[in-house]
Amino acid sequence: MKIEHFAINVKQPREMARWYVEHLEMRIVRSMDVAPCTHFLADDSGQVMIEIYNNPPDEVPDYAKMHPLLLHLAFVSNDPMKDRQKLESAGCTFVEEVKMKDGSHLIMMRDPWGLALQLCKRGNPMI
Repeated sequence: MKIEHFAINVKQPREMARWYVEHLEMRIVRSMDVAPCTHFLADDSGQVMIEIYNNPPDEVPDYAKMHPLLLHLAFVSNDPMKDRQKLESAGCTFVEEVKMKDGSHLIMMRDPWGLALQLCKRGNPMI
């Protein structure tokens, strides 16, 4: 089977969707303007999607308090340092940087809503 999407309950799905489109090069595939304000976002390959929504509103996890290795979205980055600077200018915060023996360069950040994002430049690409 192929994964269609991964869903995340968030406080501000409309605003978050716009930010992901503007700063992470995602595109809105489908959206709903009424509650739960569901937005399906595809990456630039069109093969991977996330769904962000607000339902139920009282059960949105506190992503900012979660360790980033509990839950994060990982994005392929050809230049993690350049992308880090771009995302910091857009409201992200830096968490940590890891350089691995195989040449991989990983940068963990948090988006403006506290969700962990990882920028991945793999020494041996996985996809």
